[in-house]
Amino acid sequence: MSTTREVHHGDGVAWLHAAELSERHAVVTSLPDVSEVSAMDLAQWQSWFSATVRLVCERIAPSAVAIFYQTDIKRDGRWIDKGTLVQQGAAAAGAHLLWHKIVCRVAPGMPTFGRPAYAHLLCLSRELRVDPGRSTPDVLPERGAMTWPRAMPLAACEASCRFLLRETECRIVVDPFCGVGTILAVANDHGLSAIGVELSRKRADKARALVLKRP
Repeated sequence: MSTTREVHHGDGVAWLHAAELSERHAVVTSLPDVSEVSAMDLAQWQSWFSATVRLVCERIAPSAVAIFYQTDIKRDGRWIDKGTLVQQGAAAAGAHLLWHKIVCRVAPGMPTFGRPAYAHLLCLSRELRVDPGRSTPDVLPERGAMTWPRAMPLAACEASCRFLLRETECRIVVDPFCGVGTILAVANDHGLSAIGVELSRKRADKARALVLKRP
């Protein structure tokens, strides 16, 4: 079956409020960092972040999943744990954690400064359960290529798409904050259709045309 890709230029939160999502739709996304949202201070962004996770988990079908790729930040001597923010929003929506993978951003043992050496990859659902006997690795030792500095890396995208195909009925990947469309292109490569929303018109245009160059 042929795959499709739609990319809308607009606000991802507004799109989520209006969208009709079925059990065929899964959200796979990375929410914007506080550094990308100039109108909010840190406390406002934290509240917005968890509220947006809650919205995503409420908008997907009960048997569908939402997957978030998020990297913590170090700000003013404090560690801001985005994994916690994701789970706070999910709990408010009545969603539970199916798995939590660690994606290594650099080799173990290397110090990092503005951001930690790993990122979170969290999968949530309200009703779906996963057989423990079908577990997959909890640590992705390499993140893979990046299509732009704020992209979801290929290893995380591929792990997400493989899980959707193996364990869910979801066959359409939705990214309401799609950037240049990395997860959309990976979804298409795996035989999944994709829908993206992007506030930047320039990035939305790139997301419509992105084709991954593999070795």
